[in-house]
Amino acid sequence: MSELALTAAIRWGPAGSLLVTSLAIMGSPGPATVSLAAAGSAFGLRRSLGYLTGTIAGTITVLIAVAAGVTAALLALPTLRAIVTAVSAAYILWLAYHIANAPPLTAQTAARNAPSFAAGMLLGLANPKGWVAIAAVFASTRLADSVSTDIAARTAALSVMIILILTAWLVAGASLARLLRDPHRARIINTALAAAMVGATAFAVLR
Repeated sequence: MSELALTAAIRWGPAGSLLVTSLAIMGSPGPATVSLAAAGSAFGLRRSLGYLTGTIAGTITVLIAVAAGVTAALLALPTLRAIVTAVSAAYILWLAYHIANAPPLTAQTAARNAPSFAAGMLLGLANPKGWVAIAAVFASTRLADSVSTDIAARTAALSVMIILILTAWLVAGASLARLLRDPHRARIINTALAAAMVGATAFAVLR
Protein backbone atom coordinates (compact mmCIF):
# COMPACT_ATOMS: atom_id res chain seq x y z
CA MET A 1 0.00 0.00 0.00
CA SER A 2 1.39 3.39 -0.99
CA GLU A 3 1.93 6.13 1.56
CA LEU A 4 -0.93 8.16 0.03
CA ALA A 5 -3.30 5.18 0.13
CA LEU A 6 -2.28 4.40 3.70
CA THR A 7 -2.95 7.98 4.78
CA ALA A 8 -6.36 7.92 3.09
CA ALA A 9 -7.25 4.62 4.79
CA ILE A 10 -6.69 5.97 8.30
CA ARG A 11 -9.64 7.44 10.22
CA TRP A 12 -8.20 10.70 11.51
CA GLY A 13 -11.15 11.49 13.80
CA PRO A 14 -10.68 8.36 15.95
CA ALA A 15 -6.91 8.97 15.83
CA GLY A 16 -7.36 12.14 17.88
CA SER A 17 -9.44 10.24 20.40
CA LEU A 18 -6.76 7.54 20.62
CA LEU A 19 -4.03 10.10 21.34
CA VAL A 20 -6.09 11.85 24.03
CA THR A 21 -6.92 8.50 25.66
CA SER A 22 -3.26 7.46 25.60
CA LEU A 23 -2.22 10.74 27.21
CA ALA A 24 -4.78 10.31 30.00
CA ILE A 25 -4.11 6.62 30.72
CA MET A 26 -0.48 6.05 29.76
CA GLY A 27 0.65 9.51 30.85
CA SER A 28 -0.76 9.26 34.37
CA PRO A 29 1.60 8.56 37.29
CA GLY A 30 2.84 5.00 37.35
CA PRO A 31 6.04 3.04 38.09
CA ALA A 32 7.78 3.98 34.81
CA THR A 33 6.72 7.62 34.60
CA VAL A 34 7.39 8.45 38.24
CA SER A 35 10.73 6.60 38.17
CA LEU A 36 11.82 8.72 35.21
CA ALA A 37 10.92 11.91 37.05
CA ALA A 38 12.80 10.63 40.09
CA ALA A 39 15.84 9.67 38.02
CA GLY A 40 15.84 13.05 36.31
CA SER A 41 15.75 14.91 39.60
CA ALA A 42 18.33 12.72 41.31
CA PHE A 43 20.84 12.27 38.49
CA GLY A 44 20.08 15.03 35.99
CA LEU A 45 18.83 14.90 32.41
CA ARG A 46 22.03 13.88 30.62
CA ARG A 47 22.93 11.02 32.96
CA SER A 48 19.37 9.66 32.81
CA LEU A 49 19.15 9.48 28.99
CA GLY A 50 20.25 5.84 28.94
CA TYR A 51 17.54 4.95 31.43
CA LEU A 52 14.98 6.90 29.37
CA THR A 53 16.01 5.12 26.16
CA GLY A 54 15.77 1.73 27.83
CA THR A 55 12.35 2.49 29.32
CA ILE A 56 11.08 3.62 25.92
CA ALA A 57 12.47 0.47 24.26
CA GLY A 58 10.90 -1.80 26.88
CA THR A 59 7.54 -0.04 26.74
CA ILE A 60 7.41 -0.11 22.94
CA THR A 61 8.26 -3.82 23.09
CA VAL A 62 5.19 -4.26 25.31
CA LEU A 63 3.17 -2.26 22.77
CA ILE A 64 4.33 -4.57 19.97
CA ALA A 65 3.37 -7.58 22.10
CA VAL A 66 -0.09 -6.04 22.57
CA ALA A 67 -0.41 -5.43 18.82
CA ALA A 68 0.59 -9.03 18.10
CA GLY A 69 -2.00 -10.36 20.54
CA VAL A 70 0.61 -11.78 22.90
CA THR A 71 -0.34 -9.67 25.92
CA ALA A 72 -3.82 -11.10 26.42
CA ALA A 73 -2.39 -14.62 26.49
CA LEU A 74 0.37 -13.68 28.91
CA LEU A 75 -1.90 -11.81 31.30
CA ALA A 76 -4.27 -14.78 31.32
CA LEU A 77 -1.54 -16.90 32.93
CA PRO A 78 -1.68 -16.15 36.69
CA THR A 79 1.79 -17.54 37.40
CA LEU A 80 3.51 -15.53 34.68
CA ARG A 81 1.62 -12.39 35.62
CA ALA A 82 2.71 -12.86 39.25
CA ILE A 83 6.35 -13.27 38.19
CA VAL A 84 6.25 -10.10 36.06
CA THR A 85 4.66 -8.17 38.91
CA ALA A 86 7.17 -9.46 41.48
CA VAL A 87 10.17 -8.61 39.28
CA SER A 88 8.82 -5.13 38.62
CA ALA A 89 8.07 -4.45 42.30
CA ALA A 90 11.47 -5.72 43.46
CA TYR A 91 13.33 -3.59 40.94
CA ILE A 92 11.33 -0.45 41.72
CA LEU A 93 11.97 -0.88 45.45
CA TRP A 94 15.70 -1.21 44.72
CA LEU A 95 15.65 1.87 42.47
CA ALA A 96 13.59 3.86 44.98
CA TYR A 97 16.16 3.11 47.68
CA HIS A 98 19.04 4.35 45.51
CA ILE A 99 17.16 7.47 44.44
CA ALA A 100 16.20 8.31 48.03
CA ASN A 101 19.87 8.01 49.02
CA ALA A 102 21.37 9.72 45.96
CA PRO A 103 23.85 12.47 46.92
CA PRO A 104 23.36 16.05 45.70
CA LEU A 105 24.22 16.47 42.01
CA THR A 106 27.34 18.44 42.86
CA ALA A 107 28.66 15.43 44.81
CA GLN A 108 27.98 12.85 42.09
CA THR A 109 31.00 11.68 40.16
CA ALA A 110 30.42 8.02 39.30
CA ALA A 111 28.28 7.51 36.19
CA ARG A 112 27.53 3.96 37.32
CA ASN A 113 25.25 5.38 40.04
CA ALA A 114 22.70 6.49 37.44
CA PRO A 115 20.12 3.94 36.20
CA SER A 116 21.24 2.23 32.99
CA PHE A 117 19.65 1.39 29.64
CA ALA A 118 19.24 -2.22 30.80
CA ALA A 119 17.51 -1.08 33.98
CA GLY A 120 15.07 1.03 31.96
CA MET A 121 14.44 -1.84 29.55
CA LEU A 122 13.69 -4.16 32.47
CA LEU A 123 11.24 -1.73 34.01
CA GLY A 124 9.55 -1.07 30.66
CA LEU A 125 9.04 -4.80 30.15
CA ALA A 126 8.04 -5.63 33.73
CA ASN A 127 5.89 -2.58 34.49
CA PRO A 128 2.45 -4.00 35.43
CA LYS A 129 0.65 -0.73 34.75
CA GLY A 130 2.25 -0.53 31.31
CA TRP A 131 0.87 -3.86 30.15
CA VAL A 132 -2.65 -3.15 31.30
CA ALA A 133 -2.72 0.52 30.25
CA ILE A 134 -1.31 -0.10 26.77
CA ALA A 135 -3.70 -2.99 26.21
CA ALA A 136 -6.65 -0.81 27.25
CA VAL A 137 -5.61 2.12 25.05
CA PHE A 138 -4.80 -0.10 22.08
CA ALA A 139 -8.26 -1.67 22.20
CA SER A 140 -10.07 1.66 22.67
CA THR A 141 -10.62 2.47 18.99
CA ARG A 142 -9.94 1.44 15.40
CA LEU A 143 -8.12 3.64 12.92
CA ALA A 144 -8.75 1.76 9.66
CA ASP A 145 -10.99 -0.92 8.15
CA SER A 146 -8.04 -3.08 7.12
CA VAL A 147 -6.74 -5.10 10.07
CA SER A 148 -3.08 -4.73 9.09
CA THR A 149 -3.40 -0.99 8.42
CA ASP A 150 -5.28 -0.49 11.67
CA ILE A 151 -2.67 -2.32 13.76
CA ALA A 152 0.20 -0.52 12.04
CA ALA A 153 -1.43 2.89 12.52
CA ARG A 154 -2.25 2.33 16.19
CA THR A 155 1.23 0.95 16.89
CA ALA A 156 2.92 3.92 15.19
CA ALA A 157 0.71 6.50 16.93
CA LEU A 158 1.16 4.98 20.37
CA SER A 159 4.93 4.57 19.87
CA VAL A 160 5.17 8.32 19.33
CA MET A 161 3.04 8.96 22.42
CA ILE A 162 5.22 6.65 24.52
CA ILE A 163 8.34 8.59 23.50
CA LEU A 164 6.71 11.97 24.18
CA ILE A 165 5.12 10.97 27.51
CA LEU A 166 8.21 9.31 29.00
CA THR A 167 10.51 12.09 27.82
CA ALA A 168 8.20 14.70 29.33
CA TRP A 169 8.30 12.97 32.74
CA LEU A 170 12.10 12.83 32.66
CA VAL A 171 12.36 16.50 31.68
CA ALA A 172 9.90 17.42 34.43
CA GLY A 173 12.01 15.58 36.99
CA ALA A 174 15.24 17.06 35.66
CA SER A 175 13.77 20.54 36.04
CA LEU A 176 13.96 19.94 39.79
CA ALA A 177 17.68 19.22 39.56
CA ARG A 178 18.67 22.85 40.10
CA LEU A 179 16.95 22.64 43.49
CA LEU A 180 19.09 19.69 44.50
CA ARG A 181 22.38 21.47 45.05
CA ASP A 182 21.53 21.78 48.73
CA PRO A 183 21.99 18.38 50.48
CA HIS A 184 19.01 18.80 52.83
CA ARG A 185 16.66 19.84 50.03
CA ALA A 186 18.00 17.07 47.78
CA ARG A 187 17.28 14.43 50.41
CA ILE A 188 13.70 15.68 50.91
CA ILE A 189 12.87 15.79 47.19
CA ASN A 190 14.55 12.47 46.36
CA THR A 191 12.85 10.73 49.28
CA ALA A 192 9.47 12.14 48.27
CA LEU A 193 9.89 10.95 44.68
CA ALA A 194 11.10 7.54 45.83
CA ALA A 195 8.01 7.24 48.04
CA ALA A 196 5.83 8.25 45.08
CA MET A 197 7.45 5.47 43.01
CA VAL A 198 6.64 2.90 45.68
CA GLY A 199 3.09 4.23 46.02
CA ALA A 200 2.48 4.19 42.26
CA THR A 201 3.78 0.63 42.08
CA ALA A 202 1.61 -0.54 44.96
CA PHE A 203 -1.43 1.06 43.33
CA ALA A 204 -0.66 -0.61 39.98
CA VAL A 205 -0.14 -4.02 41.58
CA LEU A 206 -3.07 -4.00 44.01
CA ARG A 207 -5.79 -2.35 41.92
